[in-house]
Parts: sequence; structure tokens; C-alpha cells
Amino acid sequence: MKIYRFLTGKDDVKFCQKVTKALSEGWELYGEPKYTGNQFFGLNCGQAVTKEVADQPYDENKKLVDYR
Repeated sequence: MKIYRFLTGKDDVKFCQKVTKALSEGWELYGEPKYTGNQFFGLNCGQAVTKEVADQPYDENKKLVDYR
């Protein structure tokens, strides 16, 4: 089964660390990063990531990071 997450945050080092952590846990980049914002509120970004996990029933109450 493939699972999907969309990481978001301000365009800063913390966001880069969030994406790097996901990659170190086996997540893979999915598509290009997305940016939104303006000169008043700053720039926000998002990055989709996916991960192949063992076949198992999907449980909407289970955190995606808990799938193995």
C-alpha cells in the first residue's frame, strides 16, 4: 500500500528539517514543492511525500507515521 502526506510550513530551515526527517524515515518526494504567500505574510511552502508500506487495512484513526 502507498500512503501520502503533505508537509507544510513557513519557508525556513524548520520546514527543510521536516522534509529531511521524512526522507530519512523512508518517505519519498512526490512532485514539486508548492509555494504560496505574499510580502505581508511571508512565504509558505508544501511538499508531498509518499511511502510504500506493508499491505494492511487502512485505518483512518492511525497516524500515517505509524504505518510500517
